[in-house]
Amino acid sequence: MERDPCLYVDHMLEAIVNIEADTAGYDFERFRKDRRVRQLVERNLEIVSEASRRLPQAAKDSERQIPWRAIAGIGNVIRHDYHDTYPTLLWETCAKDLQPLKSALSRIRSMMTARDHRS
Repeated sequence: MERDPCLYVDHMLEAIVNIEADTAGYDFERFRKDRRVRQLVERNLEIVSEASRRLPQAAKDSERQIPWRAIAGIGNVIRHDYHDTYPTLLWETCAKDLQPLKSALSRIRSMMTARDHRS
């Protein structure tokens, strides 16, 4: 049974909201020292990565400015190169990449919802 692609968008948005909540009030130095928050961020980035792989290509094509391949790839880095997952990589990913992705996912979600209402 094929899953509704809206679920994957929702999972990604939820993971981003979790990261935002978990890192609220943090600067890099505090983040670097807080193993628990780093692990929460890692887990949520894994969810973002895996869910991004399941998005329909048409949805990704509608947001070409988003580096979809890199988003999918961060999960591999976290899973397979866990010993090299430096706090800097995680922090920079959160600081630079999540807000544009969140905005794109919101647009994709709206597009999917509008399409479903027309059907």
